[in-house]
Amino acid sequence: MSAASCLLSEDQFMCSICLEVFTDPVSTTCGHNFCKRCITKHWDSNVLCVCPLCKKLYDRRPELEVNTFISQMAAVFRQSTPKEASRRSEEPAAKPGEVQCDFCTGTKLKAIKSCLKCEASYCETHLEPHLTAARLRSHQLIHPVDNLEDRMCKKHKKPLELFCKTDQTCVCLICPVLDHKNHEFVPLEEGYEGTKSELEKMVAELQQKIQLTLLKIQEMKQSAKLSREAAGKERADGDQVFIALKQLVEKIQANFRKTVEEKQRSTEKQTEGIIKELQQELSGQRERAADVEKLLLSEDHLHLLQSFSSISSAPPTKDWTQVSVHQRSHEGSVVKAVAQLEETISKEVKKMLKKVELRRIQQFAVDVTLDPDTAHPKLILSNDDKKVYCGNVRKKLLDNPQRFNRYGGVLAKQSFSSGRFYFEVQVKGKTAWTLGMTRETSKRKGDFTLSPQEGYWTVRLCNVDGYKAYDDSPVPLSLKSKPEKVGVFVDYEEGLVSFYDVDAAALIFSFTGCSFTHKLLPFFDSGLSLFWSCSAPLIISAVSHSA
Repeated sequence: MSAASCLLSEDQFMCSICLEVFTDPVSTTCGHNFCKRCITKHWDSNVLCVCPLCKKLYDRRPELEVNTFISQMAAVFRQSTPKEASRRSEEPAAKPGEVQCDFCTGTKLKAIKSCLKCEASYCETHLEPHLTAARLRSHQLIHPVDNLEDRMCKKHKKPLELFCKTDQTCVCLICPVLDHKNHEFVPLEEGYEGTKSELEKMVAELQQKIQLTLLKIQEMKQSAKLSREAAGKERADGDQVFIALKQLVEKIQANFRKTVEEKQRSTEKQTEGIIKELQQELSGQRERAADVEKLLLSEDHLHLLQSFSSISSAPPTKDWTQVSVHQRSHEGSVVKAVAQLEETISKEVKKMLKKVELRRIQQFAVDVTLDPDTAHPKLILSNDDKKVYCGNVRKKLLDNPQRFNRYGGVLAKQSFSSGRFYFEVQVKGKTAWTLGMTRETSKRKGDFTLSPQEGYWTVRLCNVDGYKAYDDSPVPLSLKSKPEKVGVFVDYEEGLVSFYDVDAAALIFSFTGCSFTHKLLPFFDSGLSLFWSCSAPLIISAVSHSA
């Protein structure tokens, strides 16, 4: 057999269609041999059944059977060809999921290309004719795919090479003539590029929507978080208020019980005193009755007459008919206690609500420091720019546009142009001070008045004039206690500037209906402008939320 195989020629076992050694060779009635798959696809893609070699026309498609002898000889030739065996051994076998070569027998090798014309996939060895044979070079090769039949027009059995923009579908070259008249067509590559561009645009739009959706999700999560935090603070405030009210009720209840018990003890003590006195009276009466009874038994006339005088002259007993214990009435005690409770609770609730309001405002606390470049030359600032003292010596400083040169003020470094903010200043021990807010553009040189028209919203203490708020005209303030720490709260959008006695959680004064259009800065005057000597400083203190 080996000797015979040496005489075999490759041309004798080559299919004239795929130019490869026969795979399942079949013979036509005209005597020519082809791969069964090749001749079947050839006739499927043509209207007439014609022999590819001799051009014999068949009226109907012949029944094809595999030529067993040629098949066996082709297999022997294929195995005996060193070139074929060597090349096949170097090519990788198809792994699960990879496209297999349609022409490999035995082990199926991995396909590297698929031919739309032949509707077959080829490994490197079986692809060679498509790269070398002139009549096969025009075939359209693509990356290997399994579903080659989906790339053929099901109606005309031709490759899908055009894209119908009118119907948005892929068609063959015959479709525009028969089924898609007057439609707009472009080559598949051009349709691919256009659709790819649209897909890229779609992906960009989707990515943008995804980002917006993610942002919205984060916004909702943040909103839920803030809601939980707000609810937690609200519960904490409520718990604190109701615990305090409960303690207040318990205290008033204890006082009520104590009052009732004290009344009862007083009545019992008075009753016990009278009873004790009556018992003493009773004891004397019994002794006298015994003496009288004993005298009655005497038969001595002289003794009876002489003793009667001493017995009858005994001190008279107390008349107890009008003596009684005053029953102290408890009627109305409950009503009185409840009225007291109502009045006390009303006062305490107002105090608690003020504390709750102040705690809410303190949530907007900001860090504020003094700006040395704005300080009057006589003012002394601490190293951390948190304290300002009144000095006696005017320092030689650069008189920049920001510095106060007549009015003894200093501003904060921080400015605010929106939202809400709050800070606290310790004024303990001060006999004069001024605090508030001012516009960034307000006057700082020479003499001017502290008023909203000048861009100043302030509250002042002076031992001579007392407390005043400097509105369009000064407003005297009547405070129940002397503040030791003052809180300043601003709501820029609402046009609100409020001052609080932090320790008492009491509102001192509010500027309302203000129209802010410039940046605002905290303003401080340690008393220098009032020519009032005071060694205690103004101190910007850290906000400690009220209990």
